[in-house]
Amino acid sequence: MSFEKFNTDADVTAFARQHSPLFSDQDRLQVEEIGDGNINFVYRVFSDSNSLIVKQALPYIRVIGEGWPLSQDRIRIECEALKLAAKNCQSVVPEVYGFAAEQCAIVMQDIGAYGSLRSALIERQKLPLVAEGIGCFLADTLFYTSDLYLGSIEKKALVQQFINPDLCKISEEVFFWDPYCDHERNNVNGLLRSDAEQLWQDVVLKREVARLKAKFLNQAEALLHADLHSGSVFANQSGIKVIDPEFAFVGPIGFDIGLIIANYLLNLSGQANLPGEQTERSDYQQWLLASIETIWDTFDQRFRDHIQQETQEPSLKLPEYIDWYMQELLADSLGYAGTEMIRRTIGVAHVDDVESISDPKKRADSERLSLVLGQILIKDRAGFRNIDQLVVRVRELMYCR
Repeated sequence: MSFEKFNTDADVTAFARQHSPLFSDQDRLQVEEIGDGNINFVYRVFSDSNSLIVKQALPYIRVIGEGWPLSQDRIRIECEALKLAAKNCQSVVPEVYGFAAEQCAIVMQDIGAYGSLRSALIERQKLPLVAEGIGCFLADTLFYTSDLYLGSIEKKALVQQFINPDLCKISEEVFFWDPYCDHERNNVNGLLRSDAEQLWQDVVLKREVARLKAKFLNQAEALLHADLHSGSVFANQSGIKVIDPEFAFVGPIGFDIGLIIANYLLNLSGQANLPGEQTERSDYQQWLLASIETIWDTFDQRFRDHIQQETQEPSLKLPEYIDWYMQELLADSLGYAGTEMIRRTIGVAHVDDVESISDPKKRADSERLSLVLGQILIKDRAGFRNIDQLVVRVRELMYCR
């Protein structure tokens, strides 16, 4: 069967009925398109009593069209990544009800009871279980897909299962190339132009970014979500749901950790100039830093526990090796956090945490803070012995502005 895009609500509802058990023949179904991403079409299908999500991948990037073709295998990868995450970290991802390769579409649980973490951070909500939930998600999904847990044959099969060249190529360009030169895809605030030009001439920074890129290209440590920004995490008072792992591939563990840390720091940069009282914004910045500590500390302790209790290879359980490994992992995570901050500031895709600041001068001030933090994270990453030292450095920078 050849691929056909869903063109009508009837196409979407027929697919939802066929691939999920939620609706009876008597249910009257309605459809609303809810996707706000750049790549796929996402629909909510609902009756009076139930709802679900249908996501379809087209053979090109949605917002650009056929001029930028893209492999539809990404929807299979998303489906399989969600199922594996559900196995390794229960109840933290939407349940997958069905998948059809012919239509390049997936049917999954509606997580409408949760809201975007990005929106929650912009609104300065202090959700109590989110940071710990993210730390647990990272520890479980990364450990159980790594050589620390899997046998050699299983691990190599996993690498093959999640070969994802098209989406990896996008990341290779927007993380590690575009922001470090005057690329046509970049989106630079005119008031930040001189800062960007100075960054483009920083050969030490570019060398360190090249080192991080080399790891991204070659270090197949664990199955990554690989797009773990605050828009891919949904949250409420009860916890989190992680969505959209279509960029998933087997890569360096620090990449996932770094992306989510960076998104907390991007929000911290935005809070310097978002609307609201200064005391309220400053208090929230301290809460963000405490959340970063919780994310890393939860991940660190849980990951170490997994190694000590479940790793079979004796040499990988040596306390001295574990300490060295976790130190390297912290440095990698901070480095990748820096690349996320820089690419979200002067690259093609910005974030509302900063972009929603209406005054160009105030927005540039927050963007400048983001750029400075990003460069510190990349160039000084090996010097941070623990996450507390990073928090101290960020506070010093904030107070000196």
